[in-house]
Amino acid sequence: MATARIADASSFPAPEDIPAHELIWTGCYTNDGGGRGTGIGALWAGADGTLRWLGLAAAADSPSFLAAHPTRDTVYAVGEAARTVTAYRRSGDFGLEPAGRHWPAGDAACHVAVDPQGRFLVVACWGDGQVLLYELDDDGGISARFAAAASTLAGRPSRAHASLMLDDGRVVTTDLGHDLLRVWNYVPGQGLRLDHELALPRDSGPRHLVQHPGGSVLVVTEYSVEVAVVQRSPESGTFRLAGMVPATAAGALPGDSAAEIALAADGRHAYIGVRGSNRIGVLAVDAVGGTVRPVADIPSGGDWPRHHLVRNGWLHVAHERSGDVVTYRLDPESGLPGEAAGRVDLASPTALVPARDMPSSHSDQWT
Repeated sequence: MATARIADASSFPAPEDIPAHELIWTGCYTNDGGGRGTGIGALWAGADGTLRWLGLAAAADSPSFLAAHPTRDTVYAVGEAARTVTAYRRSGDFGLEPAGRHWPAGDAACHVAVDPQGRFLVVACWGDGQVLLYELDDDGGISARFAAAASTLAGRPSRAHASLMLDDGRVVTTDLGHDLLRVWNYVPGQGLRLDHELALPRDSGPRHLVQHPGGSVLVVTEYSVEVAVVQRSPESGTFRLAGMVPATAAGALPGDSAAEIALAADGRHAYIGVRGSNRIGVLAVDAVGGTVRPVADIPSGGDWPRHHLVRNGWLHVAHERSGDVVTYRLDPESGLPGEAAGRVDLASPTALVPARDMPSSHSDQWT
């Protein structure tokens, strides 16, 4: 169960009146992953930042990460313990129902991302390092599966952790175990073909990543709690490491591990979730995304900030261990969060994914 707090229930619309751009799907850990959740959930996001728990959208085993199709009412969920990926379609008000079978994935499938053109999705598997591409049909259903080439670095296990669709059509994935970024080209009917690799400092542990509007890629490192700034050569298209920056103003503390990175819509600020000390690091980013500096750290408002979402000038932080989502208003000039504006109880949350972008274009545009 989940209950909304610091909110006026009279302002909530009826579930059947909620458009897709006001829905946020929630991932979680269920019993098979050591959590208390029951499946994919649905939140309503009001224009004032208020979140309301709508209910369970679909029962599922540890749907720890989700991705939404760019144009269809379809959401994709990995089953981390079950080693699957499944497509779900919206049914009724906020419900989801499986659209086809559970497709096999790898060990500890922990991340899924969808091509902006809706042609395919990519699943990263932490347990065995597999990177898998699944082609999609015109309705958003999964139609084929292809395994990408494995990382062959000796001596340590491969730990694929996330993927990002680049603005030039390529795909970049992180390998937390081999400290690698791997850049791929999509070949229809064949899957991913390796373009090149970039090694980050040993034991940094690249985890999640975003692309800045200026073209740079910012990578949060789980182990070293830093942000790697990666820039693309305009001549060759290859990426190089431009620098490593602390993810927090006060530095990493014993027991810390970084989780998610998200950008403000204008690209001027990045937000890093740090588990352990339970902080959100706020970093200033220059116009091209090449210079990043820590500005401030704020308490995340709960225990173990696993994932967060920056959207419409609000920061929503999902805490896996305390079981809640805490919302902050972001100052449009400084980028800093203010006092907590709301809290929703949510069992073992691991992901917050908008069902659809706002009609005005950018899903996280300031209001």
